[in-house]
Amino acid sequence: MTDMIRITALDGQGDFGCYVAEPAAKPKGAIIVIQEIFGINAGIRRKCDRLAEDGYLALAPDLFWRLEPGIELDPDIEPEFQRALALMGKFNQDAGVRDIEATIRAARAMLGAGGKVGVVGYCLGGRLAFMTATRTDSDASVGYYGVGIDNLLGEKHAIAKPVLLHVPQEDHFVDKDAQARMHAGLDDHPKVTIYDYPGEDHGFATEFGKRRSAKSADLADQRTAAFFAEHLS
Repeated sequence: MTDMIRITALDGQGDFGCYVAEPAAKPKGAIIVIQEIFGINAGIRRKCDRLAEDGYLALAPDLFWRLEPGIELDPDIEPEFQRALALMGKFNQDAGVRDIEATIRAARAMLGAGGKVGVVGYCLGGRLAFMTATRTDSDASVGYYGVGIDNLLGEKHAIAKPVLLHVPQEDHFVDKDAQARMHAGLDDHPKVTIYDYPGEDHGFATEFGKRRSAKSADLADQRTAAFFAEHLS
């Protein structure tokens, strides 16, 4: 079952929409799906639906609600891609993490006592997933092709719960030097695991569209599924 709910922002500035997909049986846990720069579009909703099919309560908060609530963009349409970049430039990432924290709290309330909540994010969401790991009490965090994580390494001491990062080695938004800094800063962290994907570019695990690379996407998703099964179920 799917639905749209409203979640009150922690800063008291209003509330925001959140797509929810519920499993057929009692949830194994909850997973917050953190959007790319394209809003809660069909691909993000499909991520939630797949997680629900796997037994999780899945929630995708509309993080661009302060800029343009309810926006859905297609990365394969150039004007929409440029519009997404413009929104990204205006987006307050600190406020976004607080909205993710509000969603984590809402998910815990829906699960009841003892329920665990993880996050998984893509692109911008991959960066926010790392920030969520350092700034909230998320039980497990996964980031796909997160941008600028090498600039967040000063926060790594705050990582207390498991983190999994998927890094495409030909990411045109994250160059080889940035990838090297990520490895140098995180490879020895006891809570962090990094997987590299040779030959893959940014967006390889999207559900739909030209960016998808099915073989690597399936491998990354299998690793993510095993990670959440270990840390949330």
